[in-house]
Amino acid sequence: MTPGPGAVIITVPGLRGHVPDHWQTRLADSLADVRPVTPLGRENPSLDERVTALQLAVETAGEPVVIVAHSAGVIVTVHWAARHPGTARQVRGALLATPPDLAAPLPAVYPSLSTLADHGWLPIPRLPLPFPSIVAASSDDPLGDPARVRALADTWGSRHHDLGTVGHLNPASGYGPWPGAGPLINELDHAKAPR
Repeated sequence: MTPGPGAVIITVPGLRGHVPDHWQTRLADSLADVRPVTPLGRENPSLDERVTALQLAVETAGEPVVIVAHSAGVIVTVHWAARHPGTARQVRGALLATPPDLAAPLPAVYPSLSTLADHGWLPIPRLPLPFPSIVAASSDDPLGDPARVRALADTWGSRHHDLGTVGHLNPASGYGPWPGAGPLINELDHAKAPR
């Protein structure tokens, strides 16, 4: 995979700490200009801290930027875009992989929906994103009902990309490397901004 000239890839993690085998970590290790947003883990449910970290990453990256978000990182990205529309114009595109729908209780290892609501995660913004985006969705994701995830993609103006049965696209689902990320990132790196 070769991003376009000057593109900076910013990875936005979900509610996890650093995971060496995660596809985002491997992506960051395999490309020259990937800037990961530091994972805060499940013990710190602060949405504001995550949005601030993404804002800083985009501001310091310069243009153009391609965001690669996974899981709750997708929700962080859409909250960030709603809060920082000016900075969001620096984004060439965003790959939004397996977002949770936050409509049903999460497994016990995650914060409760009430905790997430108390920290500003809910409601999920339902506004068109100001940059091209692809929602890469799993048909058997335990954290995101396929119909609800497709509805989110539609409200964000994202292209829906069906990944098939890949669980939550994480090491627990059998994914370290995700070769499919490369072509989607390239597509976004060369996308035209929405009008």
